[in-house]
Amino acid sequence: MSKKKRKYYTVWKGHHIGVFESWNDCKSQIKDYQGAQYKSFSTIEAAKKALKGNYKDYIGNGKKFTSELSGEQLKKIGQPNYNSISVDAASSGNPGKMEYRGVDTKTKKQLFIQGPFEEGTNNIGEFLALVHGLAILKKNKSDRILYTDSRTAMSWVKKKNCNTKLEHNQKNKPVFDLVERAIEWLKSNTYNTVIVKWETKAWGEIPADFGRK
Repeated sequence: MSKKKRKYYTVWKGHHIGVFESWNDCKSQIKDYQGAQYKSFSTIEAAKKALKGNYKDYIGNGKKFTSELSGEQLKKIGQPNYNSISVDAASSGNPGKMEYRGVDTKTKKQLFIQGPFEEGTNNIGEFLALVHGLAILKKNKSDRILYTDSRTAMSWVKKKNCNTKLEHNQKNKPVFDLVERAIEWLKSNTYNTVIVKWETKAWGEIPADFGRK
């Protein structure tokens, strides 16, 4: 069994800012902190360097990706369509603090972001991100496609239903309010946008990734 690689955590916004050497220490800085900003790094030097920089310069970034697929497989998949928007969600726990965003696939410029919400799941965030992207593209009469790395979210959008097992409570009410709005939008709107699965094994993490893995 291979030894799990150690990670270091930079917290730009939290109860205390700094570099932390365990996930539990990092989590205690961001728990119940509205708008927490954090990311993991493989070395303490990289984490310390990031602390001196801007959070937005690091989310979605990471070491250069090298695909393990064969040349024939990569050729078959091809390259991403950069005339597109990519969406993703992040959840600290399942359920846990959740947020989602959409970016320009080529430049990674952030186009929208929602959260963090006090309680949600990654699947709900992925679903909301897709619907948010669909609504923006339709409003702008854009011909761009929409990338997601979640087959679950694609299925929910197709069925016009959020099939989550998360139970409603006061803590997650803001999230379920958005879910209801998203479902209503899907049922009352048509769209021409093509939703495409992001090929993570060929291209690496989706550009909208929050970079916290």
